Amino acid sequence: MTGFFRFLYQFISSSDRVFIRKLVKVLGFVPGNLELYRLALIHKSTALVDEDSFSINNERLEFLGDAILGSVIGEYLYVHYPKQKEGFLTKMRSKMVNGEMLGELALNIGLDKILQNNVINQLSLRHISGDAFEALIGAIYLDKGYRICKRFILRRVIKKYLDISELEKLETNYKSQLIEWSQKNRKEVTFYTDVEPYDPTQFISYVSIGDQLFGSGTGPTKKEAEQKAALETINEIKS
Repeated sequence: MTGFFRFLYQFISSSDRVFIRKLVKVLGFVPGNLELYRLALIHKSTALVDEDSFSINNERLEFLGDAILGSVIGEYLYVHYPKQKEGFLTKMRSKMVNGEMLGELALNIGLDKILQNNVINQLSLRHISGDAFEALIGAIYLDKGYRICKRFILRRVIKKYLDISELEKLETNYKSQLIEWSQKNRKEVTFYTDVEPYDPTQFISYVSIGDQLFGSGTGPTKKEAEQKAALETINEIKS
């Protein structure tokens, strides 16, 4: 902390001090506008509203952070792979910013420990932690500007937690793999996806090949549920 901030620190409430310490551990720098970061860490499940009945949550910051993150990752891949075509770059960006990866990154930096939410389901918690990660990016951008936001993403996240060479080999579109297999083997594959009857925050998906039921999967989005069902089906086929 700078000397000036140490001077101000003595006038900050004890709860703010705790929050700042936790943020510094995640961010690697001292935050300026605390309210931005508080907002970034409020999930809509808290059902908070202001005096005008306007929802207080991180969805708008998540929207902004998604755009900033996409920009930084896009530039990083463009520079890192000077001879690769657009299709490869698009796939790599998708691997780096998909919901599952963002959820994992959020857990790695400890964001789940300071996230305000009323979600019980662990799968949903992972998903909303990924959303909060994007909201955090939005907060950093508004608080510190693009340069520091970019540095946070590259140094505190990509360099520490992503193995790009391993990510190149990773195939994450299991549904596409399964459809390719079905076309090659002349099999009819069908996905049945709906809201989980016992948990409205989750979707559940089943895969049938012909008239036989194979894998199933659940997730906070239809896409995630179908990907998990496809992966389970692929594993069953191979076994």
